[in-house]
Amino acid sequence: MTDIHVQPERNAISGFLQAIDSVNLQQPEFVLTGGDLVMDALAQPFSRSDSLYSIYLDCLQRFISPVYNTIGNHELFAVYKNAGADTLHPMSGTGMYEQRIGKTYYSFMHGGWKFMVLNTIMVTPQRSYIGGIDSVQIAWIMKELSTTHPSTPICLSVHIPLMTVFAQVTAGATAPNSPGLVVTNAREILGLFKEHNLRLVLQGHLHYLEDITVGGVRFITCGSVASGWWKKENMSTPCGFAVFEIDGEQVEWQYKTYGWSLPR
Repeated sequence: MTDIHVQPERNAISGFLQAIDSVNLQQPEFVLTGGDLVMDALAQPFSRSDSLYSIYLDCLQRFISPVYNTIGNHELFAVYKNAGADTLHPMSGTGMYEQRIGKTYYSFMHGGWKFMVLNTIMVTPQRSYIGGIDSVQIAWIMKELSTTHPSTPICLSVHIPLMTVFAQVTAGATAPNSPGLVVTNAREILGLFKEHNLRLVLQGHLHYLEDITVGGVRFITCGSVASGWWKKENMSTPCGFAVFEIDGEQVEWQYKTYGWSLPR
């Protein structure tokens, strides 16, 4: 479940709760969120941002299965200049996420697979963001892999994609990806896994569906719970979430809508 963008407006809370009810009917072993959980802390004052986190965490109580969260760009607090707070605020950047939700990158094992949840957002000196993974996190990935058997299948959960053809689909065959659309050092990051069994990368950020395989690695962009930010349908992709069935290293998935009608 990615790009939820929960907020008090646009009936988003009702929409998210309806999505959760639909997920619960699937009886998943666990739920993995893909970032952009709230709308949004980037450009909002503290009180508004803090209340959005409270709404999200309250909604999470409705899940029956365990939930593992991934950070998105909209979770970063006081990044934009119009946020009403500066970058010296103790909660700025990832601070609010870390206090309210937890670590921005971590791993866990399930069903013989290693799941690595990464933070793919980097804040620029100009108070914006780009897709990227910093040197501290790279060192952590290398340490994680040093204790991971090379045959262990690995799934990455990221918000900003590591691999996408979005620009080619939307702008043309020779269109470049912008720094905010894709992880700018994705080649370096993927190179860290060349001696390991990276099988699956789950991505968000783009609010559309994509399933591409490169070098034996499957990159799946999982649509959006909110579709067009609870306002409209985005790129013919309705509000929904992805359901995965994994048997050994075989991965099957489908995108499920949950009957939510966006406001007109």
